[in-house]
Amino acid sequence: MPPILEAHSLVKKFGDFTAVDNVSFTIDEGEVFSLLGPNGAGKTTTISMLACLLAPTAGDAVVAGHSVSQDPMKVKQAIGVVPQDIALYEELSAWENLIFWGRLYGMSGDALKQRAKEVLEQVGLADKAKQRVKTYSGGMKRRINIGVGLLHRPRILFMDEPTVGIDPQSRRNILDSVKELNRQGMTVLYTTHYMEEAEELSQRVGIVDHGKLIALGTQQELTQMVGQMDALRLHLPEGQEIEPFIAAMQTLPEVRQVTTADHQIVLIVPEAQDAIPPVFTQADRLGFKIRSVEIEEPNLEAVFLHLTGRALRD
Repeated sequence: MPPILEAHSLVKKFGDFTAVDNVSFTIDEGEVFSLLGPNGAGKTTTISMLACLLAPTAGDAVVAGHSVSQDPMKVKQAIGVVPQDIALYEELSAWENLIFWGRLYGMSGDALKQRAKEVLEQVGLADKAKQRVKTYSGGMKRRINIGVGLLHRPRILFMDEPTVGIDPQSRRNILDSVKELNRQGMTVLYTTHYMEEAEELSQRVGIVDHGKLIALGTQQELTQMVGQMDALRLHLPEGQEIEPFIAAMQTLPEVRQVTTADHQIVLIVPEAQDAIPPVFTQADRLGFKIRSVEIEEPNLEAVFLHLTGRALRD
């Protein structure tokens, strides 16, 4: 079976600036494929070309057998799009939004009403269907936004940073929704700058930076790029300065790379048990405290650091 999506050497320039630089990848039917990269890496621009919202400067893509350059209307019929920005009318209820967008898809009558009911159940907001969207939490708005993308039963769903700016519980609901959609057979192209989301959801991941696709593969294939190494996740006390601590860790010969997120430090080391004593000795000598340490296998954040020399979320 051919891939449901094939991107061929996509390029997008805005004047002298190249936002997407020769990006190629495929997505198989039934797969969750993530584009992982920092803000400004070119993820949204890539999705915008695949959704026929932006014309490629060069290259092409084929979605469900149709070229984005030659047959954009056929592409749009095959895709659902969940944009990064909420695309809802806040003065309307969730039900009214779904009916409005359904009509734009060419749906009508009892078939549209039945599908709107199904979607509301699917995103867990059937009991809030008649409330105005402006009364919803950020997470609820995100879920209705997903519902709009599902109305016309697309063959592939594009989700662009769907968990940005929402609380942890709402984020958990959306991730669970993506997994359930995939279990039901939905193909998903998912963009994120959260390593843990890409790890949890994806069969394969494309890592992007500065408009380029710098690595692509399964999580196992990508983490093998780091080599036979371990990761030490250090939990620091609240209030401790992170930058001086990182500088201290970088002086140790046992430490190959350092990244940080949420007051945690991840050290990439050849052998965890050999590295732990000098790490604690160095911290104690310079007056730093380590609350706890966990030994992990290298993750996608470590891969990004390995490939670019910087953290995924600077």
